Amino acid sequence: MREKRSLWDTIRLSFRAITSVGDQLDTVAAAEKIRGGVNIRGANVWILACSIIIASVGLNINSIPVIIGAMLISPLMGPIFGMGLSLYINDQNLLVAALKNYLVMVVVSLLAATVYFLISPLRMANPTELLARTSPTIYDVFIAFFGGIAGTLELSRKDRGTVISGVAIATALMPPLCTVGFGLASGNFRYAMGALYLFLINTVFILMATYFTARHLRFERVGEATPQNRRFHTVSSLILLAIIIPSVIGAIGMIRNNNTERNVHNFIEENKTFGDAYIYNYSISGGKARIFFAGELTDGDIEYLRGAAVRHGIDPDKLDISVNSFGAKADELLKGIYERASETIASRDARIRELEDQLNRSRGEAIPCTQITKELQYKYPVVSGLSLSRGSATRMAADSITEVPVTSAIVQSSEALSSEQMAEITQWLKLRLEDTTVVVNNFIETK
Repeated sequence: MREKRSLWDTIRLSFRAITSVGDQLDTVAAAEKIRGGVNIRGANVWILACSIIIASVGLNINSIPVIIGAMLISPLMGPIFGMGLSLYINDQNLLVAALKNYLVMVVVSLLAATVYFLISPLRMANPTELLARTSPTIYDVFIAFFGGIAGTLELSRKDRGTVISGVAIATALMPPLCTVGFGLASGNFRYAMGALYLFLINTVFILMATYFTARHLRFERVGEATPQNRRFHTVSSLILLAIIIPSVIGAIGMIRNNNTERNVHNFIEENKTFGDAYIYNYSISGGKARIFFAGELTDGDIEYLRGAAVRHGIDPDKLDISVNSFGAKADELLKGIYERASETIASRDARIRELEDQLNRSRGEAIPCTQITKELQYKYPVVSGLSLSRGSATRMAADSITEVPVTSAIVQSSEALSSEQMAEITQWLKLRLEDTTVVVNNFIETK
């Protein structure tokens, strides 16, 4: 008789069946793939240099598609996977080879990026893609670690897909190296150090992810663990901890700044004008906010504003309310601002009224072309159409050009109008339109 399973057992077994990867992996072939991808020699060196230059161009012009394209052809990941695998399988030869090629990779990348930024004539005022790689946080750790897991799993699959490209994009090894080159080329060592730290974060946590994934998938070990290996693992753990702590601190600071900025913005929207004072500027730095008021605020006003800040989630100890008081000149200053604003508004209102008057006059002066055409056809049956438009014409004298208004009339007819008829139509239109500038031309329709 079939044993009855509980709901929990059914869910657990179903989940295990869905997530199990044992029959899809080939760890022996994966280890060989990682070994084969370690070497940065020959064509790989040139591919790396070209991809670094392409990424540098993308960073230089703030073009994300160009940066992504460069990462798709980059061979940066191989030595890092090799180091992570070697630490788990205790393969000292693979570790030494991976470290050497990693150093070659870094040197080639930095040389290519530095040379590019030295000769590039483009200097952007706000290179956002470059600046984004100078302040790493704990989120970069997450990206590198989970990207490393995805990459190792992809290498272990019997049928490889396209995850490696996604890993290269997600962990973003190249942009930090390019930014280090930018910092060295421009002499901005703060940028260089920040980007180098981001690159180290990506390196270390891809390595760590490779190690743990290889351990979970039970890659075949080359040798047994020795006391020397264990000491090396302990030292590596301490290095990882030393690298991750600054990124955690950076992430905490970023979150605090973001929350403070949101709260300060809400506070300013509610208290933009307060009594005889108004907020004209503010700044946020290190989780602290400074708000600048112009006008007069009493001690009671400031106390009330501090209470309002607390209601908006702003720590009163991290709030500085700065009041620029103009004393006896405050009324005069505010009056001057009000008068200038009033003058500007009045000038704009006058201009609007003037344009409305012109529009109304234009509408009143619109030519009743349809009615005039009917009247003209009644008198001259050969007339089939009439075009009327007001414009201007120029008249040249000996040393000057004069512009005069003209109303142009084009009479369409099935046969040519005589000169007498044209003279009659001209005189009639002048009387009909009350316009002495009418000029008439005849357009004969072809059959």
